[in-house]
Amino acid sequence: MYHLFYGSKTMGAGVNRTFLLGGPAVTALFLGIQSSIPLSLGLLGTLSFVRFRTPVKDPAEIGFLLLLIAGAIGIATGTYPIVIILYVLAFAALSVQRLIENRFSLKHLNTLMISLNHPTYTECQQGLDTLLNEQLQNLRTQSTSIMDNRISLHYQFKTPTNFNRTDFLNLLSRLTQDGNPEVYLGGDA
Repeated sequence: MYHLFYGSKTMGAGVNRTFLLGGPAVTALFLGIQSSIPLSLGLLGTLSFVRFRTPVKDPAEIGFLLLLIAGAIGIATGTYPIVIILYVLAFAALSVQRLIENRFSLKHLNTLMISLNHPTYTECQQGLDTLLNEQLQNLRTQSTSIMDNRISLHYQFKTPTNFNRTDFLNLLSRLTQDGNPEVYLGGDA
């Protein structure tokens, strides 16, 4: 499930590499101490908060680790129907999330990064905002930063059907030419 739903877009710590060894190890551990519930719960608490050298950055990775541990405990205690129901519900929830995400999110997002002199940006800000909003669909500002008297703008947008990359870059270049612009236009734009 991890690779199916998050394999192509995750940039986390790569905890999926522990699944093949972690699941059987936790199951065996709980099989060994299943006669003592307090000891096994204390051990679960200890295992849950293992400090990784590479921090777990993606909340989905934490969810998959908990799913792995819950499955291992369920198998160790012999509650197979609960484990099956847990995994079926997790798969269904992730499928619904994927369907909603694909249906209502901005598919095929493109990236636009513009860097130019700050005084020029101050002069052409209104014209730049107008140009971007007229030419690009679902424009979202991702970040803005200023360093060494240069402003860097990072946008994401959906490509309009009649988008002409060359015309857009020419318009953008003419508008910002006094600011020594650097432009990056990525994606399928």
